[in-house]
Parts: sequence; C-alpha cells; structure tokens
Amino acid sequence: MRPAGAFLAATLLAAASAAAEDSAGRRHSATPNAYGAIAYHRASGAWGVSYDFARQRDAAAEALRQCGDPKCEVVHRFRNGCAALADGPARLAAQSGTTRTEAEAKALRSCAEANRGAECRLLAWGCTR
Repeated sequence: MRPAGAFLAATLLAAASAAAEDSAGRRHSATPNAYGAIAYHRASGAWGVSYDFARQRDAAAEALRQCGDPKCEVVHRFRNGCAALADGPARLAAQSGTTRTEAEAKALRSCAEANRGAECRLLAWGCTR
C-alpha cells in the first residue's frame, strides 16, 4: 500500500501534465501569455506602449491611454516578446521580435523598405516579461 502523500503527489503530477496538453495532444506552456501594444498618432507625435497584460484588449486600452491624444490608434499588438515602432518620412513600421534589439532592427528595416530607403527613427519599444 502506498503512503497517502505519494498518491497525492502522483495525482497532482498527472493533473498538471494533462493541463499542459489540449484536446489534440499539443503541449502548451504553463506560463500565461503576456500581451502588449503600441499606440501612435503621427500628426501629434504622441505614442504609448503597454506590456505584461493578461488580456490583449487591456494592453490595447493602456497603450491608448499612455498615448494621450484622442486620435491615437493601436498600430501594433504583441505577445510574449518585444515590439518596436519606427517612423519615416512617409510611412511607419512596427515589428515584433524575441528581444528588444531584434524588434528594433526589424522595425527599422521594415520602415526603410516602406520608405524606399529613406532614414527612419525609432520611436518606441516594449517587452513583456
């Protein structure tokens, strides 16, 4: 006969393993998602960034609040990583990446392409946990 503590530990371990798989048998991270967003209003130059929100909708609302201008719009949403916003003479670009450096490089590259090689400047970045 097993001790009650061993049975309880085995039951909890089995429950944790089952919770990590969905109905198709795909494994999911036990770490909850963390959402962020970048809001921007080009004419005023106002921007806002949010990060580490449990819901995408809340991240977007906070980025808009941080932006401050009533005409701000959410220009990028991200999850479990980083994002950056770059603006050029005609167009802006926002990109995600695993790190801040990656997100910034991707945003600058995308912005330069969108602006036919014209110089772009980084405006904002944010990273979740």
